[in-house]
Amino acid sequence: MPPSRLRRAALPLTAAALLVPLATACSGGANDTTSASDGGQRLRVAMAFPPAQAMSPYGDDAVNLSRLAVIEGLTSLGRDGAAKPALAASWKRESPKAWTFTLRKASFQDGTKVDPAAVVRSLNAAQKASPKPRVLSDTGITATAQGAGTVRITTTAADPLLPQRLANPSLTILSAAAYQGGKVNPAGHATGPFTLAAVKGAVSATLERNDHYWGGKAKAPGADVTFVADGTARANALRTGAVDVAEYVPISQASLLGDRLVHEFPSARTNGLSLNTEHGVFADPAMRAAAREAIDSEALVKAVYEGRADRAQGLLGPGVPWAAAARKAPADRAGAAGKAQVAKTKQIVLATYTNRPELPEVATVVQQQLQKRGFTVKQVVRDYAQLEADALAGKYDAFIQARNTLLDTADPVSYLASDFTCDGSFNISQLCDKRVDTDVDKAAALAGNDARHRAAMTAEADILGTDALVPLLHERFVQGYDDSRVHGVALDPMERTLITADTRVG
Repeated sequence: MPPSRLRRAALPLTAAALLVPLATACSGGANDTTSASDGGQRLRVAMAFPPAQAMSPYGDDAVNLSRLAVIEGLTSLGRDGAAKPALAASWKRESPKAWTFTLRKASFQDGTKVDPAAVVRSLNAAQKASPKPRVLSDTGITATAQGAGTVRITTTAADPLLPQRLANPSLTILSAAAYQGGKVNPAGHATGPFTLAAVKGAVSATLERNDHYWGGKAKAPGADVTFVADGTARANALRTGAVDVAEYVPISQASLLGDRLVHEFPSARTNGLSLNTEHGVFADPAMRAAAREAIDSEALVKAVYEGRADRAQGLLGPGVPWAAAARKAPADRAGAAGKAQVAKTKQIVLATYTNRPELPEVATVVQQQLQKRGFTVKQVVRDYAQLEADALAGKYDAFIQARNTLLDTADPVSYLASDFTCDGSFNISQLCDKRVDTDVDKAAALAGNDARHRAAMTAEADILGTDALVPLLHERFVQGYDDSRVHGVALDPMERTLITADTRVG
């Protein structure tokens, strides 16, 4: 799955399928919502993205495990993106490349203790994993035990973001029993308030409460999870009461569900039009400027998102709360080519993917806006997995994607580096601009949040000045649950939490 948290969708399930008891996946069915031990009501959850790597923590399945409160790392993230204690009670930076983390008293779900040896094993295994977790793509880490409750972590280069980096779900801490036969199995070997008790392929999973959780017992005795790729099916299941929580309700279904079931909030996701700066029509800055001038963000918000999105403000939207105050105007933009000049260009290929239901419709509106400016546009719309390699290779003139700008480290600098620098691993626009690289390198070297934020917005202004990416809009997340009976669901712009120890029915 790319940084936008997309993956090959499972075959759509109907709402009726959600009503079938999951007897083969767990001890009780989806309608068996009580716990024999305390009479508490189990949660029934519809997740959008099925497991793609057998719940490996090194891929995007780790995000699902994090959203289901199964796994934890040394740190967690606050609403502002700052690191907070989790399995590490505190930490100290010894030098630009070395940090010391003091562990709290905690146990794994299998009863063994969280100790320095377990932390060292988990972090060094992540560093050696193939493919390596994306959060480690721009640095390396080495962990060593330092006494009974302390771990020392060194990085290959100075990394002021290490505490935030360690909150990434792919750097979860697991017990020794998780590492068997060359594979990593988090089921029963993590530390979160819920234990992954069973998984039935891409269909369902069962969670049970971890009664020994260091943060206090969860308020629900467990959860029955169904993976439902089809957004309409998730919405219908919520409407009919087949599930208590449905994540990522499609915009087209939100108004049908009504305010009681729909909870909308700003996200860190920006939908953008990446323009190929290296080959084709958009290698000409004047053509990129013409494409930028053709885009009407407000029309996209109204026509496609029914007002449930925010007009484009830059690379970082309202889900990054500090961005607006620190924003700088783009400078040195090229003058836009005229309509007659644009009309003389070759046909451009505009690509997007089906995995997010709104994007094909966005592509159609963008196509119309570009054609109005004089461009001749051909659409290519497929499953993301069929497009990614060609997009990264620069085989499309334009590419529409929904990008979570805070996914890996909760800091936009890593997003700016991967998407817009010469050596960026996710540089769909093929941008290579010395000034942008210098901006990003400067931001990456700064330790203080305020200084990093200011430097990041300088980089944003210079990136926007190249027109390598034209921001289209900023998505809002829509999570579904009945707020009169379901409580404690996390509305997280960074997409890492959904079910928590506080989530309960009644």
